[in-house]
Amino acid sequence: MFSVAKRIIDFSLSLITLIVLSIVLLLVSLIIKFESPGPVFFKQRRIGKGKKEFEILKFRTMKIDAPNDMPTHMLDKPDSYITKIGKFLRKTSLDELPQLFNILKGEMSLIGPRPALWNQEDLIAERDKYRANDVLPGLTGLAQISGRDELPIEVKAKIDGEYVEKKSPGLELKIFLKTVFSVLRSDGVKEGK
Repeated sequence: MFSVAKRIIDFSLSLITLIVLSIVLLLVSLIIKFESPGPVFFKQRRIGKGKKEFEILKFRTMKIDAPNDMPTHMLDKPDSYITKIGKFLRKTSLDELPQLFNILKGEMSLIGPRPALWNQEDLIAERDKYRANDVLPGLTGLAQISGRDELPIEVKAKIDGEYVEKKSPGLELKIFLKTVFSVLRSDGVKEGK
């Protein structure tokens, strides 16, 4: 019952948010297009429920010559790749908004473990221990509000497992509200080694 209600809420809130923010999404798209050559959206292979791969959608925040399958916090000189609008989008997490389309398609949820890159084998294997690969990945999650990029993989996977074990409407609401405050304060965002 919880999973059916969660899917209805995910779909409804994503659709409403896309409609309400349609002008903002259009403006961001135009700025990205005018600032640097390349597509407006960035697609990347990620791991979904049951370790099934899907393409996550984000606003492109980096130049087209940036490494594609490496987390930004692992890059040596991320500032040399990030565009001006990209810096703002990443700081405010607005680059994540296109993932609302992934949620509409049923590939993601509003709340859940953040989807691992297809090549983050250590994180995927660690999540297996806690059944965190058995749920839909989320736009935000418990690990996101507990440290984000600053967390070691073992800790991140354990927190993702804690979410799987304790998921409830109350926990979902708590994560959602804490995410809003974390985004406003840019907590846990790490660019480069």
